[in-house]
Amino acid sequence: MRIVMSGASGLIGSALSEHLARQGAEIVQLVRRPARAAGEWSWDPATGSLDEAVLDGADAVVNLSGAGIGDRPWTKHRIRVLRDSRLQSTRTLASAMKRLGQPRLSFLSQSASGYYGASREGILREDSGPGKGVLGSLCVEWEETARTAPPSVRVLTPRTGVVLSTSGGALGPLLPLLKLGLGGPFGNGRQYWPWITLADEAAALAFLLTSELEGPVNVCAPESADVNTIVQGLAKAFHRPALCRVPAPVLRLALGQLADELVLANQRMEPARLADAGFAWKHPGLTEAMSWLANDAGH
Repeated sequence: MRIVMSGASGLIGSALSEHLARQGAEIVQLVRRPARAAGEWSWDPATGSLDEAVLDGADAVVNLSGAGIGDRPWTKHRIRVLRDSRLQSTRTLASAMKRLGQPRLSFLSQSASGYYGASREGILREDSGPGKGVLGSLCVEWEETARTAPPSVRVLTPRTGVVLSTSGGALGPLLPLLKLGLGGPFGNGRQYWPWITLADEAAALAFLLTSELEGPVNVCAPESADVNTIVQGLAKAFHRPALCRVPAPVLRLALGQLADELVLANQRMEPARLADAGFAWKHPGLTEAMSWLANDAGH
């Protein structure tokens, strides 16, 4: 299987590349600098520059490009960067596919749980419809852009939740504090986060590439958990207290709009289509996930 991937050096991209390589896949990484190795191909999504020859003969294209969502406050400039970094890369890949005519391949273009908006009641399935806010609008546009690929292309837009990893991601700022006994829940902690371990995220995306699914797919663990439960699980796994709750007003003061749309967001997402297709999670519950995290941190 030959796979062309953007964002291959990121947290999810690195894990997915390793997972696919173990399965014998050939990975071609799109890089925004001159290519230095046989497995690299240069492109410039900011200008829409990509030689479509790299996609000729590919079985799948994986688009994981995008500036970090939660690593800094959302100024007007930052929101523009978040949008442009996602739409430009997706548009560039879809346009390159069109220039090939009607290629027979799969296009997996990342989306996010932010599609459902900041705070929604009830269970969120793929047909629940979009929410409001910066992330809701961005994800709608992101997925629509992916669907501009030719009709012959099977388009998948996985809506990924909070990825649990000791290597960064959502837990990047929290884990060091927890290990010092200084971490704690955000706000009242009763908001649901749709979580998944990095190992299961990589396995789920690889599964989707060879599945018959298309369209949006919720990518998270089948066990729902609120922030209180997640933080308590982390504290237990690392044998530390988690008593320093961060009040919502403090978060809003420090992070602005990002606090309500990301940290305090309530999204009880269900991976209905992924489960129905037969995907098997390694870490379906928090107990398995926390054990994996603690073991991963110890290596």
